[in-house]
Amino acid sequence: MQRVQFLKDSFAGLDAFQKQIVIGTGVAAGVALVYILHRRCQKVRTIPFGEGWWGAGKRPQSEDDKIYSFEVKTSDDEIKDLHERIDKARYADPLEDSAFQYGFNSTYLKSVASYWRHEFDWKKQVAVLNKYPHFKTKIEGIDVHFIHVRPAQHKNQKVVPLMLVHGWPGSFFEFYKILPLLTENHNGLTFEVICPSIPGYGFSEAPHKQGFNTLAAARIFLKLMERLGFSQFYLQGGDWGSFITTNMAQMKPQCVKGLHLNMFTSRKGFKVMLSLLIGPYLPFLVGLSSEDVRRLFPFFEKNVWEILRESGYFHIQATKPDTAGCGVNDSPVGLAAYILEKFSTGTDLKNRDLADGGLERKYSLDDLLTNVMIYWTTGSIVSSMRFYKENFKSNPEKRVDARTRIYVPTGLVAFPGEVMHCPKSWAQIRFRNIVSYTFMPRGGHFAAFEEPHLFATDLIQFVQKVETL
Repeated sequence: MQRVQFLKDSFAGLDAFQKQIVIGTGVAAGVALVYILHRRCQKVRTIPFGEGWWGAGKRPQSEDDKIYSFEVKTSDDEIKDLHERIDKARYADPLEDSAFQYGFNSTYLKSVASYWRHEFDWKKQVAVLNKYPHFKTKIEGIDVHFIHVRPAQHKNQKVVPLMLVHGWPGSFFEFYKILPLLTENHNGLTFEVICPSIPGYGFSEAPHKQGFNTLAAARIFLKLMERLGFSQFYLQGGDWGSFITTNMAQMKPQCVKGLHLNMFTSRKGFKVMLSLLIGPYLPFLVGLSSEDVRRLFPFFEKNVWEILRESGYFHIQATKPDTAGCGVNDSPVGLAAYILEKFSTGTDLKNRDLADGGLERKYSLDDLLTNVMIYWTTGSIVSSMRFYKENFKSNPEKRVDARTRIYVPTGLVAFPGEVMHCPKSWAQIRFRNIVSYTFMPRGGHFAAFEEPHLFATDLIQFVQKVETL
């Protein structure tokens, strides 16, 4: 009764325009209800597993399914070539007081390049990469790279398989800071972690044929987990990893015990439209919290203009990746500028106002340049950029995965610096079994890399919660 009276008082306090919005949307809600119920009856719970072949030439009658140890290596010649190219780099003078508003500031770029040339120790970082066991195995015609980290053995300890999937322009190295945290004993629970490289990224072979998208990557990673002997496991993803792991949960939900995402979206529709209309005035009516309101509104500024300002690379890579890729694949300094600018704004949009892009506030140059070197030494920047083209050749909202809900236990973590905010009420449209939703106090797009303790704690708590269900 108190809630009814509260609603009456809230309505009475609205001006005439706001009352019209509430009344109009109420009428529309009745009309939409029948449509929504009809659509629910048409939803499917899984998507086709499919099949593919991404190797060069014709598919052979049989394929080697063995798993081989792999070690990251370098050479004096490789380092010498890098140094010569850095020495020959050309720079354009930045505009006065432009900071990172026009992209990577070339004054700071010279400083990064100097550190790279004279202080960065690639051989030392190769040893860091080899701290964990690396492997490769051939799936659907291409070599898939992954690291496989097992915890120390303890009595009365449950070991849970977990796959972590990176995005662009990241790599498996993003997870190195959370691996020690995940493989500790957490009240009898610990993780056996698998971190693959998306085909075309880093040490995973690039597809030789067109069409390799998140669905293909999901299928390959499911085959990888099966090859490793895991029938059930947890998944975690951000950026492209979010889409890939979600597809995995859609293809084989019986194998996925839980899905944890630090980037997630929901389909547009009536509920979202209603939230945008009413949310700024009466957020509780449309399931928005005060933190949702703070992150969402003004919506056009925060979720349209900001995305337009920061998505130029997206349009290039989704249309003509090979053209733009030629330059950054040939110039290490150009590659560093292209990749590290994303780590600047992806961490905090306010970094655009800083002369150094705020990069060393959250990261070390050694860590940042190690990620760049994974792309440089493998020559994989072009093939990684093609992943955008393959996923946006057609309208992604018409793909089967976009029309299929996710029913596995899901944990969502919302970092304030993420590309765009998706409230829990929106996420529930697509993710039908959300068991945890966390607002993080700080952190951005590269959460595991930037805020490893916050990230790992939420992931561990999510799995602990699912294990008790």
